Amino acid sequence: MKKRILLLHTGGTISMMEDETTGSVLPSEKNPLTSQLNRLNEVAHIIEKEPLHVPSPHITPKDMLMLKELIEESYKQNQIDGVVITHGTDTLEETAYFLDLTVPLSIPIVLTGAMRSSNEIGSDGLYNLISSLKVAISNDANNKGVLVVLNDEIHTAKNVTKTHTSNVATFQSPQYGPIGIVTKRGVFFHHQPVTNEKYHNIKVEHKVGLLKAYAGLESDILKAIKDSGYEGLVLEALGQGNLPPSSIEGISHLIQGGIPVILVSRCFNGIAQDVYGYEGGGKDLKELGAIFSNGLNGQKARIKLLIALSQTKDLNEINKFFQK
Repeated sequence: MKKRILLLHTGGTISMMEDETTGSVLPSEKNPLTSQLNRLNEVAHIIEKEPLHVPSPHITPKDMLMLKELIEESYKQNQIDGVVITHGTDTLEETAYFLDLTVPLSIPIVLTGAMRSSNEIGSDGLYNLISSLKVAISNDANNKGVLVVLNDEIHTAKNVTKTHTSNVATFQSPQYGPIGIVTKRGVFFHHQPVTNEKYHNIKVEHKVGLLKAYAGLESDILKAIKDSGYEGLVLEALGQGNLPPSSIEGISHLIQGGIPVILVSRCFNGIAQDVYGYEGGGKDLKELGAIFSNGLNGQKARIKLLIALSQTKDLNEINKFFQK
């Protein structure tokens, strides 16, 4: 018996078409993937829904929460065996990580997208979708958290990130690599995630900002974060987690105001740590009360802080979220 897979379309390049006259890639009136249902049903029994039809820069945390609730509702009503979500690539990793932290199901949940629209030469949308369905029906994909499948590779939501603006191999997992591959013969996993965080009673009502540090970062921009009503800040710090001395007054202003400041590195690889003891170094920042994230990139640390603030505003408790 074929497995029942919930297929959720949200939009993005995978559902767009290129205007042959102007070269612009735009959402089409009808998602071209919906015409492929007969072909997709050869792989699994598809339950198809289109809750959104937007470019991924339009996706918000409220949309992510809606997808979480839709998945859970469908699981209760239809006893689905897995989920595949088509999504624009710009914010795909953020949606994937949000769902990874909040959906308490052991069934496979797979996100996929495309770098070339449906009518471009070398379009990768349908291929990635079929590969994702193969992963979603695989028994080995259970209990591995939310997965991202593109270009024959299987990545975890926690580690994957978009690394190239246009290359079809854009999704990579720095330091760790993919945990599996999709071939013509099947789906093969060669790694197993070791962490499984889940949070409940989620709300997405808090304002959380994300800034990148630079040489001479001024305190006034950090103070403006608090004055603008933000309730949390993720800062992509320099190197292993250091900041210019000119920013320290602003960091203190935020922390003393009860606003959590999460530090990640702006580097592509590595983990931010409290190593350096000079003014603005990681040790100095930790003594001020800054929280070091355990290897997340900036956009995912922001998602986690948004979820953490829905659970607590205690800085010590929030710190525990980022040590997992």
